Amino acid sequence: MIIDAHSHWLPQEIIDNAHFFSNVWGDIESHVDAMDKAGVDKVVLSYPTSDAYLRMGSLEKVVEIYNERVAAILKMQPDRFIGAAILPVANEDAMLKEFKRATEELGFRAVSMATSFDGLFLDDNRFLPLYESAQKLNVPIFIHPQIVKPIGSSVVEDPLLTPVIEYIFETTMCVGKLLMAGIFERFPNLKLIFSYFGGVTPFIAHRYDATYAMLRGIDFVKDLHNAPSAYLKQIYVDTSGDRTQANFISSLELFGPDHILWGSDYPAKKDIAASMQVLGQLHLSEKDKKNILGGNLERIFKQVKL
Repeated sequence: MIIDAHSHWLPQEIIDNAHFFSNVWGDIESHVDAMDKAGVDKVVLSYPTSDAYLRMGSLEKVVEIYNERVAAILKMQPDRFIGAAILPVANEDAMLKEFKRATEELGFRAVSMATSFDGLFLDDNRFLPLYESAQKLNVPIFIHPQIVKPIGSSVVEDPLLTPVIEYIFETTMCVGKLLMAGIFERFPNLKLIFSYFGGVTPFIAHRYDATYAMLRGIDFVKDLHNAPSAYLKQIYVDTSGDRTQANFISSLELFGPDHILWGSDYPAKKDIAASMQVLGQLHLSEKDKKNILGGNLERIFKQVKL
């Protein structure tokens, strides 16, 4: 079974109030057609993050509309789509209430979160109860880079540099802050799935370990109780439509084939099949290829206790 771990759909109300997205992001019929042409069996619908909440008055309004509209798609086509609900992260009580409603009433089996919101990253204590609930129920959390003032945008705002560089380092910083906050140690079974291979995390894993060992030697950094790379291996990453071998190779070295999930990043990247073809160029067993294309994600969702 082929399952797309990174795919998007947006309600028209959000498209109309966001500065970037066109109507193609709300065309579910074209989405299904693209899936069929590429041979994709199922898709996880996650939120790409947007600035729509600024025009719509609140994040709560966006959450209500998005979750209700996606829930309708899940009801109509349960065999093709898996929903990842968004949450009103600015309010801890409301966040937990919506998590419960989305998973128990609306048919969602995952959560979609941004790396940060209004400068607040996912290592903040307000998220601890959510992580406890998600770990208990084995509900995976798909993490997409924040596109509203990502890290670095206060210095450079550029239509090419921001998505190419700042989104990637926004993701990388989120992983790092979770590491230093002890989230990976505290929640070893929490399924955190980062887009874009986890940013540049695979490329700096060796630097994490070497620098941590040096700084621990002079008592300049707190004791993490293990090498940083040991915690980083716990996370999952998706391929986000990437077609190059280099990112796969470095990710395979750190995470291993069981923690890599194929994702198309549709409709931002419309050629779904092209992002699968790179797997044929890698020295992987057929089993590993099948797991990356869907087996790993299928295993994750089979463990969900809803």
